[in-house]
Amino acid sequence: MAHLVISSSLNPASKSRVLALRAQALLAEHGAAVEYVDLRGLALPACDGDACYENPAVVELAVRISHAEGIILATPIYNYSAGASAKNLIELTGQAWARKPVSFLCAAGGQGSYMAVMSLANMLMLDFRSYVLPRFVYAAETAFDGDQITDTAVLDRLRDLTATLVRFSAALRTGGLTAE
Repeated sequence: MAHLVISSSLNPASKSRVLALRAQALLAEHGAAVEYVDLRGLALPACDGDACYENPAVVELAVRISHAEGIILATPIYNYSAGASAKNLIELTGQAWARKPVSFLCAAGGQGSYMAVMSLANMLMLDFRSYVLPRFVYAAETAFDGDQITDTAVLDRLRDLTATLVRFSAALRTGGLTAE
C-alpha cells in the first residue's frame, strides 16, 4: 500500500499544491511508497447524494483512498474555511476514509484561519473514524516565493508531518496500534 497525497485545489497557481508536491517528495525520502492525486485532473461531480457515487472518477478515487496506508490532504483556505473541493471529495468518497490516518496541508492568504480544517477533521473523525493527526501544516502566502517554499519553519513542519504519518501508518499496519 502507498501513502496518498491529494491536492484538492482547482487553482492553477495553487500554493497548497506546492505543499502537496513537497510532501510527496518528503514521503519518498522517508522510504514510503507514495501516490499523488491532483483534483484538477479529475472531472469530479458535485456531491448530489445520489448518482454522483457511480461516476467512474469517483469510484476510482474511492478505491485509491481505501487502499491508501495514510493520506495527506492539501487544501486552500478560502473565507476562513477549507476549499469546497476538499469537502466535496470527502462527501463523494465517504467510507473510503474509514480508519485511515489523515493529515492536512493548508495554504492561506494570512495567519487568521489556522483552525479552518477543523470541520473536515471533525467529519473524518466522527463519520469515518479516521485518525486525524494533530500535526498539520498551515502556511500563509508569505511562506512562498513563486512555487518555492521559503519559510524554514514551514519546511520543518512538513518534514515532521511526513515522518509522523509514516511512523503512525507503520504502527497501524504492524499492530503497534489497533484500528478498532
